[in-house]
Amino acid sequence: MEMSDRDSSASASQTEGEFDGEVDEEMDGEVDSEEKKEDRHSDSSAPSLSNFSSSLRAVVRIKQKYQAMKRRRQELAMGLGGVGALTGAPTRTSPKIFTFDGLTPSAFPTLTSSGPQKKKRRRRKRVLFPNSGGCRAPPKQAPSRAKYCLYLLFAIVFVQVYNAIENLDDHVLRYDLEGLEKTLRREVFGQQGAVEGLLSHLKDYLSTYVHNKPLVVSLHGPSGVGKSHLGRLLAGHFRSVVGETLVLQYYVLHHCPQETNALHCASNLSAIISEMVERAEEEEKIPLFIFDEAEHMHDEILDALWHLVASKQSNEYLNAIYLFLSNLGHAHITKHMLHNSSSVSMALSASARHTNLVKELTPVLRGTLEKLHVLWTEADILPLGLLEKGHVMECFLDEMTREGFYPDHTNIERLAGEIEYYPVVGGHEYSQTGCKQVVAKVNLL
Repeated sequence: MEMSDRDSSASASQTEGEFDGEVDEEMDGEVDSEEKKEDRHSDSSAPSLSNFSSSLRAVVRIKQKYQAMKRRRQELAMGLGGVGALTGAPTRTSPKIFTFDGLTPSAFPTLTSSGPQKKKRRRRKRVLFPNSGGCRAPPKQAPSRAKYCLYLLFAIVFVQVYNAIENLDDHVLRYDLEGLEKTLRREVFGQQGAVEGLLSHLKDYLSTYVHNKPLVVSLHGPSGVGKSHLGRLLAGHFRSVVGETLVLQYYVLHHCPQETNALHCASNLSAIISEMVERAEEEEKIPLFIFDEAEHMHDEILDALWHLVASKQSNEYLNAIYLFLSNLGHAHITKHMLHNSSSVSMALSASARHTNLVKELTPVLRGTLEKLHVLWTEADILPLGLLEKGHVMECFLDEMTREGFYPDHTNIERLAGEIEYYPVVGGHEYSQTGCKQVVAKVNLL
């Protein structure tokens, strides 16, 4: 190591001496050339002010060249032995060769750092404001009143919808349609299809208090199939839920038997209905009007009822239920059931048989009833079919239980055998009088 330092210092001193010699030779050459120029110039012309200026220029050029060469020598010396000059060691002139020997990871701290490198944050552009105004905040917008009005509208709509839903539940609960359904299924025999149709109309109508027309239902069937019994059950149920004053049972042969009093009866009936609907409007309830034996109604009464049902009345007249019970069209019902009963229909349920009965008989009954009066065009028609022998036995069992008799099955079959029936068709034995004679026969026991 010491030998290499000595060699490098010797080569540096040798190079410095050679450089000094070159500089001296160049300077001597420059001085000689300048002197020769001056001698030639002095020989050619007499000394003057121009000769002096040329000499001065030559001296300045020589000085500049000397300084430039001196600087080059210093730069060369710094390049060859700059490290040695800083530490006091002799300068080295040998070239530096880079190798990977002796390198450690500590020499590169940026590569060995385990922590995540921080991202350079982008400088946000500064907002330049006019010099006259200075830095001003953007103007704060005033809150819009329309937003609060919109919130208020949403709240009102929500409350209205909620109240409407609650009112639907209140109306359905007020009329206790579930209790009515249980009563009709327990008390009415052989007419389950008609019962389901009637309950469907009532549920749809009583689910709300606002209507565009009153509910008009007309039940048609032969004698003894349970029309009047069904009307009495409906009247009793509605009296218990809406009150005695909002239910009317109108028997034509009892309230207006004479045709000469038909006009007066019609006027009185219109007054009674008007009073009841006004009272129902005050109590926010729906009244029930039941007209039994409607086949005996006079034209004056039918006209008065049609004006109440079909004409554009006030709201209180639109919230009402009209139920008509009659045997109009019974011949069509009897003929249809006797001619269309077969062994295939025995597999059908009572509801399915009644659905077929309504689908096939409604057009026929409507055509027949519309010829009698225009009132029936406003009614929903529900036909009631004939009762079979099994239904008659159920009527005897119920009546005997009601009267306190022991329900002996043998005795019931004997009483049911005394009833007249149509010829057996398709496995069905239909009664000609239904359950009409059951009460009379039980009273004879």
